[in-house]
Amino acid sequence: MTSSGVLEQHRKLGLRKNVDFQCQSVELEGTSEHVRVSTLLPDGKPISRFFEGVESLHDCFMRGLKLSAKNPCLGWRPKPDAPYSWTTYEEVYLQARNFGSGLIKSGTPAGNSTFIGIYSQNRVEWVVTEQACNMYSMVIVPLYDTLGPDVCQYIVNQVELTLVVCDTTARAQLLLDKAADMPGLKKIVLVEEATDSVVAKAAECQIEIVRFGDVLELGANNPQEKVPPSWEDLSTLCYTSGTTGNPKGAMLSHGNIVSSVSGMFAVAGVKNLLELYTDDVHISYLPLAHVYERFTQACVFACGARLGFYQGDPKKLVSDIAVLKPTLFVCVPRVMNKIYDKVTNGIAQKGWLTNFIFRTALRKKIKEMESGKFVNDGMWDRLMKKVRNLLGGRVRFITTAAAPVSHDVKMFFRCAFGALFTEGYGQTENGGMATSSYFRDISPGHVGSPSVNFLFKLVDVPEMDYYADKDQGEICLKGSGVFKGYFKDPEKTAEAIDAEGWLHTGDIGQWMPSGQLKIIDRKKHIFKMAQGEYIAPEKIENIYIRSEYVAQCFVHGDGLQSSLIAIVVPDEEVLPKLGKTKGIPGDFKQLCANETIKKAILDSMQKVGKEAKLLSFEQVKDIYVESELFSIENNLLTPTFKSKRPVLRKHYAVQIEAMYKQAQFSRMDSVPYDTQK
Repeated sequence: MTSSGVLEQHRKLGLRKNVDFQCQSVELEGTSEHVRVSTLLPDGKPISRFFEGVESLHDCFMRGLKLSAKNPCLGWRPKPDAPYSWTTYEEVYLQARNFGSGLIKSGTPAGNSTFIGIYSQNRVEWVVTEQACNMYSMVIVPLYDTLGPDVCQYIVNQVELTLVVCDTTARAQLLLDKAADMPGLKKIVLVEEATDSVVAKAAECQIEIVRFGDVLELGANNPQEKVPPSWEDLSTLCYTSGTTGNPKGAMLSHGNIVSSVSGMFAVAGVKNLLELYTDDVHISYLPLAHVYERFTQACVFACGARLGFYQGDPKKLVSDIAVLKPTLFVCVPRVMNKIYDKVTNGIAQKGWLTNFIFRTALRKKIKEMESGKFVNDGMWDRLMKKVRNLLGGRVRFITTAAAPVSHDVKMFFRCAFGALFTEGYGQTENGGMATSSYFRDISPGHVGSPSVNFLFKLVDVPEMDYYADKDQGEICLKGSGVFKGYFKDPEKTAEAIDAEGWLHTGDIGQWMPSGQLKIIDRKKHIFKMAQGEYIAPEKIENIYIRSEYVAQCFVHGDGLQSSLIAIVVPDEEVLPKLGKTKGIPGDFKQLCANETIKKAILDSMQKVGKEAKLLSFEQVKDIYVESELFSIENNLLTPTFKSKRPVLRKHYAVQIEAMYKQAQFSRMDSVPYDTQK
């Protein structure tokens, strides 16, 4: 086991480590815009580089290679029940060099003007392709299934991709089916053996099919000199799956992502809590097409740590975790909520004694943490051993981001798994991480304090009644993590980055008394009701999902209407209990269609809304109860699990129209709005 030197480098940079949790950010003197920075910074000046000599993602990997040359780097399960097989850092480096050399020898030039598409699930060849592109300053452009064939076609044409690396014949076939509308695509490098039908289709489309292994062999026989990238060189076009229209290609430089990585390591060193080691293990299951996983892997490689891939099947993820036994677990709220529900429901079914013991242990652990004790091998921890084994039993560090998660679930993860826990906030456009919570700051209601690589400010949003002098407004960032803009889209770029270099995130934030940032709203998803009131539906949805009956919620309003309605997917575990209480038989779908059940859900939502001080015009007046979850597969969620609002609106157009007709008939909106705002 070798230390990665995180804590040593933290000291060299002079970053504050014994930070006062009551003062996590500070307003800079001499600014009229209420600009803030992290109090970790000794002189208030943001930093962009953490490890010496690490200027690019290639440098991140080379640092890991120096630490772990002959140690495991990438792992996979050859068969469903097999143990993990591993390839070393030296072997991955050689494969990347061979693959890059093979591309160059076959006519693809090195340099920042070359774009390489990749259409694959997380696997060894994905990383080899990316490291090859990093080594030769090429730009990687991920495609992914949930974009759909039409959007993949749009990206291939906008970027003018001539070559795409595909893992399976099925994905290659999807590209070939669109080949007539992608005249620039000339070559597909295929990891799997090509089927006869794919070979025939490719020949028909005049597209060359090349085996991944053949490119490796060509490069091994014709090695090329490396062309390493600089800080400013473009690393990737990361296409954000917008809720409407074509996606935008965020141009991220090597420096943008390295800067974000630096922010993560700065937090790791607070109070000397998290050193990373060469035998630390991360499980890769979040899509590599998105910045969250790419940012995480850069952190892993910079420390010479190990990375094991899941098998690509979410149903087998728990099995993969049990075998891999990760020490680092990166997750999103959707995964956290599933684990939380699995554990709590499982314990509840074991009887009152087991439930009592677990609840007592959890309560005692929370009290210990609240008093400043973070012991992970006490009596209460031993009672949670079986729960900890769900994540392999070795997890030391857990992080979450991408969407809100309840304080109860976060405290459960801290206690049940005995790991350091941080919640972050960020976007593709800022390289992955803008804020993160300190490991031992367990206070609720925020996403942590500013990263060391950004200046922060809140900007007035008068139409929503948010003002910076009241510590509320649109979150804006400035610093080395801000992306270069949207590919071939100067208009959208100008909307995102103003003339002074501030990135406007579109999220509404509020500074907490101790300097952490709280996300309270979203600027873009607002609309005006018939009576002139502005509505922020995501804020209302986040309140309604606190109802025990609500799993998902889509709040809708119309400028010609004076009341809100919602599409609600109930919690499949809880609804049968409600049906039993009401004396209503039937399966989940039948319960969803029952009017008595619908009324009980609506009553619960309105009760929760009232407790959260929603104004009367912010409360929904009617709901449609849906039995099928919104998902990526049915195109109602983005790959980052955000609601596709225009798609949802269209999908439920009939139900929405019916609810408004009923509302007009019954005059449910007789008190259209609250005059006391």
